[in-house]
Formats: sequence, structure tokens, C-alpha cells
Amino acid sequence: MQPLIYHVATTLDGFIAHPDGSFDGFSWDEAVVTDFLSEIQQFGTVLMGRKTYEVGLREGKTSPYPFLRQIVFSRTMTSSPDEAIELVQGDMVRVTRRLKAEAEAPVWLCGGGEIAATLMEAGLIDEVVVKLNPIVFGNGIPLFGTVLQQTKLVLTDTKRYDCDVLLLRYAIAS
Repeated sequence: MQPLIYHVATTLDGFIAHPDGSFDGFSWDEAVVTDFLSEIQQFGTVLMGRKTYEVGLREGKTSPYPFLRQIVFSRTMTSSPDEAIELVQGDMVRVTRRLKAEAEAPVWLCGGGEIAATLMEAGLIDEVVVKLNPIVFGNGIPLFGTVLQQTKLVLTDTKRYDCDVLLLRYAIAS
């Protein structure tokens, strides 16, 4: 069974995006981008929610990660805008459980706070990798949606970038 890794950027106050899904204000430098691009090469599949997917779609990117199997969870989209995007409207827990069992490489959850909360509650997230940004949004899309039971994490690695972003890697405590 392959691990599911929630790898996402967040603000100090726990938001992965502004209310409209945009994420301007996050700090990026060459080292952050280089490490990120290197990190995502390990994955075979990327999971995202409709709102996360639509951020790129607004910029004309219908297939944001063409080197990965791309799955978008949505209750409202009726068709995929790109043949490379698999649209899933059904039970995301069942689909994710099956995907982890069949996958040949780790699975990346790149966004969707509500999805992250649902998959965490189901015990399907194995690791959380957070790029903690030195900014406060005040409101927006939370890292883990609105309902999540208390979950113990174990810090396994850290890295500080010159742009003051902290990369924090956590395993789920057993």
C-alpha cells in the first residue's frame, strides 16, 4: 500500500488559500520551488478538490501536473475539461483507499482542506508536509476544513528557507 501525503503550503494562521482560492502572499524563492519540484517527482498520482483545481483552470491550465495521474474530487463538476483529469463525484474515501492499494508510487493530496479533513478522519493520510509561510491571511480556506477530530502528529524533519518559509514534515502518530 502506497502512502498518501498531504503536501501543502499554509499561512501561520492555518489557511491554504484566500476565500476565493487564490494564494498570493505566500513566500517563494528558488530553493523552495526547486525542492518542491524535486519532491513531487516521487508521486504517481495527485488528488485535489475542485476549488484547488480551478485555481489553475482560471489561468488556462487544464492539466496542471501532466506527468502524474490527476484526480479531481467534485460534487458539482459534471464533466472534465481535460482528458488527463479524472473527475470523481463518488465516495472519496472508498476511491482513495482503493487508489492507495493499487498505486505504484506515493499519492499526493495537493489541496482541498475539506478533503484533507475527510481523508484524515478516515485514517488515509500517512504524512503531512507543510510549507509554513510567514504571513497571516485572517480568513480563507483552512488547512483541514472545519471538522476534524484531534490527531497526534510526530515531527520528522524541518527545513528553513532564506525567504523564512519553514518546511515541516509530520508522520501520523500511531
